Amino acid sequence: MSLFFLLLVIVGLAAAGFFAGRIRAVASAGGDARNLHSLPGYYGWHVSLMVLVPSILTLCAWLLIQPVVINSQISGMISQDAIAKSSLDLVLSDVRRVADGLDLAVSSGVMTDEQARSIRTELTDVRGRLGDIGVALGSDVSSETLRAAQSYRELASAGNTLRTLLVLLVAFGGLAYAVLSTNKDFRARNRVEHIVMGMLVCAASIAILTTAGIFFSLVFNTVEFFKLYPAADFFFGMTWSPSFHGGSSLGIVPLLWATFYISIIALSVAVPIGLFAAIYLSEYASPTVRSVAKPLLEVLAGIPTIVYGLFALLTVGPALVSLFGEGGAFGLNWMQGGTAVVTAGLVMGIMIIPFMSSLSDDIINAVPQSLRDGSLGLGATHSETVRKVILPAALPGIVGAFLLSASRAVGETMIVVMGAGAAAKFSLNPFEAMTTVTAKIVSQLTGDADFASPEALVAFALGMTLFVITLGLNIIALYIVRKYREQYE
Repeated sequence: MSLFFLLLVIVGLAAAGFFAGRIRAVASAGGDARNLHSLPGYYGWHVSLMVLVPSILTLCAWLLIQPVVINSQISGMISQDAIAKSSLDLVLSDVRRVADGLDLAVSSGVMTDEQARSIRTELTDVRGRLGDIGVALGSDVSSETLRAAQSYRELASAGNTLRTLLVLLVAFGGLAYAVLSTNKDFRARNRVEHIVMGMLVCAASIAILTTAGIFFSLVFNTVEFFKLYPAADFFFGMTWSPSFHGGSSLGIVPLLWATFYISIIALSVAVPIGLFAAIYLSEYASPTVRSVAKPLLEVLAGIPTIVYGLFALLTVGPALVSLFGEGGAFGLNWMQGGTAVVTAGLVMGIMIIPFMSSLSDDIINAVPQSLRDGSLGLGATHSETVRKVILPAALPGIVGAFLLSASRAVGETMIVVMGAGAAAKFSLNPFEAMTTVTAKIVSQLTGDADFASPEALVAFALGMTLFVITLGLNIIALYIVRKYREQYE
């Protein structure tokens, strides 16, 4: 049974259990629902949850464990010579692709299941036959890889069968237990609320565990990097010159300089425009104008960053060259190409405008109306009220929005990759190409470099540094908002 149909069966059992639970509860009360401890619906939901929750948890655990078990079994079939030529992960990836190709060939009718189990590379061009049905393989399939793929198929098929039986057994067991335990004195509402509370706690824990997983993966690989490269040279080095043939200089200072330089330009664009837009929309715009202008402004937040990168590369960069480049409208020769700090900074600022505007708008609207009424009642004009009452009251929140916008600018990648260039250097000239921490993370993990080399592991050290910087900005923003925010009755 496929995974989709297995889920349908579980949902069907849960739906049937809902009605079975209600019927049994009312029957146990002599047909009078008033004699029940809880409303009839709670009894139905209890049965449904007892079917869904254990079976779904069992299914998720099986889906996580089965690939690990199969890979450990298949790893024993791979010779050391094959591993030495590439790596175990690459060999296992080839095995999975061949196994998936055989499954596709069987499902499409090109092969029978018996042929897929007995096919041999000595007698058949496996790569060619799989290529005919759209399975692209990078190299010829060796007999060892084919045997491992066939074993992989058998183990996966057996695992899927056991998975279906176990999940259905758990679902039917939960159904039987819940129905049999249903009676008029059963505290169904309490049990359902406890189960739902547990589900909510688990859902909230996913975000925390994900953050912890990201953090520890960065930490472990960063430690490995500093075992190979001195930390002092990394944090205080003034040259960024990676070389996969040895003799690399991996100083982060020029990358941090470009990161903060581009972020400052972006914030100088986004903060005033976003703040003024928020003041206008919250204090001066009519409801009709606000209902149209605010959604239009926030559309910018939904544009993918790759689109902003293309905009920087194809539109903003050439436009700046036509103004500040050689033979440009101003007769200057400041800009040699479209990729530059100012290009990425301007486009990044446009991207951050809705972020700054939305946060500031919410903060300004949170200022109590009584402050506005009191100021106007004392004879102040609307503009004076905005300048001397509303903005000072909202200032802590606006500062927090500024710091959150700064962390967003520091962590941007695609606009920098496509608009700022790839040169790691110090310069005060905003019309020169530079590169940032995020751009170098992309470049260091791109290609066929040895993952154990410092030139590849440095990406994790860069990511850890950026993680600490953005985390610090977020903590400062939250501290300012909580410490200086005035509480109004």
